[in-house]
Amino acid sequence: MASLSVPFSDCVIRGSLLPRRRLSPCPAGVASLPAFLQGRLVLFMFDYVLLHVSALKSHGTKFSHNVSNNHIFASVADVSLEQSLDDVHLPKGEMWSVHKFGGTCMGTSRRIQSVADIVTNDSSERKLVVVSAMSKVTDMMYNLVDKAQSRDDTYMSALDDVYEKHMLTAKDLLDGDELVQFLSQLHHDISNLKAMLRAIYIAGHATESFSDFVVGHGELWSAQMLSSVIKKSGKDCTWMDTRDVLIVNPTGSNQVDPDYIESEKRLEKWFEQNSAGTIIATGFIASTPQNIPTTLKRDGSDFSAAIMGALLRAHQVTIWTDVDGVYSADPRKVSEAVILNSLSYQEAWEMSYFGANVLHPRTIIPVMRYNIPIIIRNVFNLAAPGTMICQRAVNDNAEGHNLESFVRAFATIDNVALVNVEGTGMAGVPGTASAIFSAVKDVGANVIMISQASSEHSVCFAVPDNEVKAVADALKSRFSQALAAGRLSQVEVIPNCSILAAVGQKMASTPGVSATLFDALAKANINVRAIAQGCTEYNITVVLKGEDRIRALRAVHSRFYLSKTTIAVGIIGPGLIGGTLLDQLRDQTGVLKEEFNIDLRVMGIAGSRKMVLSNTGLDLTRWRELQNEKAEEANLEKFSQHVHGNEFIPNTVFIDCTADTGIANHYYDWLRKGIHVITPNKKANSGPLDRYLKLRALQRRSYTHYFYEATVGAGLPIISTLRGLLETGDKILQIEGIFSGTLSYIFNNFAGERSFSAVVAEAKQSGFTEPDPRDDLSGTDVARKVIILARESGLKLELSDIPVENLVPEELRSSASAEEFMIQLPDFDEELSKKRIEAEAAGEVLRYVGVVEVSNARGRVELRRYKKSHPFAQLSGSDNIIAFTTMRYKDQPLIVRGPGAGAQVTAGGIFSDLLRLASYLGAPS
Repeated sequence: MASLSVPFSDCVIRGSLLPRRRLSPCPAGVASLPAFLQGRLVLFMFDYVLLHVSALKSHGTKFSHNVSNNHIFASVADVSLEQSLDDVHLPKGEMWSVHKFGGTCMGTSRRIQSVADIVTNDSSERKLVVVSAMSKVTDMMYNLVDKAQSRDDTYMSALDDVYEKHMLTAKDLLDGDELVQFLSQLHHDISNLKAMLRAIYIAGHATESFSDFVVGHGELWSAQMLSSVIKKSGKDCTWMDTRDVLIVNPTGSNQVDPDYIESEKRLEKWFEQNSAGTIIATGFIASTPQNIPTTLKRDGSDFSAAIMGALLRAHQVTIWTDVDGVYSADPRKVSEAVILNSLSYQEAWEMSYFGANVLHPRTIIPVMRYNIPIIIRNVFNLAAPGTMICQRAVNDNAEGHNLESFVRAFATIDNVALVNVEGTGMAGVPGTASAIFSAVKDVGANVIMISQASSEHSVCFAVPDNEVKAVADALKSRFSQALAAGRLSQVEVIPNCSILAAVGQKMASTPGVSATLFDALAKANINVRAIAQGCTEYNITVVLKGEDRIRALRAVHSRFYLSKTTIAVGIIGPGLIGGTLLDQLRDQTGVLKEEFNIDLRVMGIAGSRKMVLSNTGLDLTRWRELQNEKAEEANLEKFSQHVHGNEFIPNTVFIDCTADTGIANHYYDWLRKGIHVITPNKKANSGPLDRYLKLRALQRRSYTHYFYEATVGAGLPIISTLRGLLETGDKILQIEGIFSGTLSYIFNNFAGERSFSAVVAEAKQSGFTEPDPRDDLSGTDVARKVIILARESGLKLELSDIPVENLVPEELRSSASAEEFMIQLPDFDEELSKKRIEAEAAGEVLRYVGVVEVSNARGRVELRRYKKSHPFAQLSGSDNIIAFTTMRYKDQPLIVRGPGAGAQVTAGGIFSDLLRLASYLGAPS
């Protein structure tokens, strides 16, 4: 027997430390050195023994140990590799299913039992189950190493916490010999860890291999416990220390590359001695080619499962987690995000890169080689089928696909900065881009995205926020001469950005996807700073302000019909019209949400004195009660910030149901901030011309919408009809109409022996007039409608340019009150009665009309006479009627007729504008 004597106070064999006394004496010849160097030498000797003893073990060496004078003597005997048990070959293929359970799944004894039940209920012929350490244990183990190398004495008590956690869990799960065996091994491992941590404590430093060795124990204990629980149920089960099987080559980028050929050989050899129907394997840990323990780094358990699935050629790999599958967007940011039934490998890869909680990209690589699907499932909801990640079906180009079938999901990377290098000296100069990214590489920064103009005038790229200063300094140093000479104009840093990526199979080659994406962002008033689109067709990437990331995510998600079109609504003026609108919304929002994918959330209601706000949407069945129960003092600025400030709702609309000039003066600022405006308030469009032109110019150059159909005809389509005529190339000659429902009612009933004052009194009593009828009889309201139509027709007129025939007798215009006016009005009936009699004698009727003469660039409001055969003479009730005389409708005017007053029809017109807005924002039309 050949022998090798290794004098040392300890020895590492099979990845664990042999029992020995506490590590206090130093090896001979070391005690005289300073304490700092003693620790370094002890650690060096640990690494030496770990390397050489493990190498001997891999060549079939047997070890025995004798403890004498703090020395261990290891004997080496030649053992033939051909001396094995029965010749058992590793079967591969469809009979294998691979499962992976993360730390959350293994968090408590109850959860471990649930995992055991899932495994035993799997009907696959053979199963390999990869497990992580119990929840939080990996962090606890890293903390042990940190404490020890920081010479923090509390590492001992922290290790006791680790021991107690596993001891108590085992006592809940196991009994009899299985419990005794596990606790014995646990105690043994803890003793070894104490010695190891003591060495680290003395050295004040832990090598990566020592740290990996300590941290990997969590997986060992999880695998042993789960294996014992499954064996309790009578199943054929064993556990695998994957450090005996998985061989990886560490790289310089905190990653490892699996050695599949060597790992496959070791797996076959392991199976010869450990054949079982169910194998519980440790995740996260592996070995180097020199048999030194290492890890697969963070998310390593998923990687372990994928590697094992590839080695076994399994029919599928199931990753068990605490969510129902892969979402179309982060559900914490988009509450309407949906679970995706399937994703291609490439789509999952892209989503992972852009921060989606799917899988690490490297996890997908092993299974892609053999087209092994990965299924993401929820361990706490077995009824959910999960998301399958697989090779895309061949018939993916089948007809019937729409845009949303190509855009599968959206993801974001937050806390990034843009670096823009630009200058005319870059154009056509070879090596500029190479020099830029060489400088970035030198500071070790991670470039997330690159965008370069085809003119080569500028290059911009995104890096993490915490790396941008070093990058900018390096670039300014590298190009100092070019900057000084003016060949480069600047190295600009744009901080606080986010990256939004749309991910989908063949998405980039599908017409309309990019247009829809950018249209959705524009209509949510979100500016894009940079764009990148890969030729691989799997993603379109944009950079935007960090503060816009959630609104952007929700805007594009809803636009592609992956969720409802959600609009935050602020109602200003809950009076007769506003209150009626709120009641209509109450009755219809459920239908809109279920049948039309439109989610209207009334986030606030503001009156002149009080307002009520909500973070999620007011209960419209109780909006009147809430105004009393939860009202606060009205503050329009606070109201605006609250309704528009909800980053989870990308679109905001304010509906002004007042007739207040002060409210109308806010429209420009609201539109500039990206707040859509809908109103029946005529004050903005009939106010000062320069303000109106400024408002319309802003509306035309932005994607913010301003709808005001109800300003002219209540619920009648007057504005939209006029726009339709103009946009199709028709020329407006004249617009003439009865625009006031009040005056329509009055003159429709002003006939026979009835006096004008009696008809006005009847209209007031029936609710057709304003509280003060002079507001209707003055003709000002009709004049405002005329000026709105004149301006829509292209005329630049002020309200003062419109002559108005005032029906209020001059003597009564200064009456103290409406009541006083009504008392005195009968004294002035004679003049209007005379006009009525004269008209009737000529076979005509009186009608109060507004006229826009486009060809003469003028308008007026007056009392006119019409033949009884004229359409204006045939109205009833409070109907409005408008006649458009155009080049196309010259001989026979185009007439729009219908109810033009009343809270129900006016609120209905506003509601129609709201639905039109939803359609423009992406809802099905």
